[in-house]
Amino acid sequence: MSAQFLKDPNAVLDYAIDWSAGYLLSAEQITASSWFILPQGAVNDLAIDNMPPVVSGTATVFVSGGIAGKSYQLTNRITTDQGRTDERSITIRVEEK
Repeated sequence: MSAQFLKDPNAVLDYAIDWSAGYLLSAEQITASSWFILPQGAVNDLAIDNMPPVVSGTATVFVSGGIAGKSYQLTNRITTDQGRTDERSITIRVEEK
């Protein structure tokens, strides 16, 4: 089950996934991190504004927009220096606050 968050359509908020908690092996590093949103392609939908570098095993993303009453899946896909790849997702429900 993914974590769930509420977001106002006018807010620009950061969300993070801590891969160091129970996933990364000792001294393992994330070498690539990307974020994507489902569903994709709708005008005025949730948008990725910024993807800062991974720090201490935590991948962060800033998102804006979204349509009130709609839910989105925000997924982080990583690759590590040990050749492992994985994805974790959170759900964002957009509501007027």
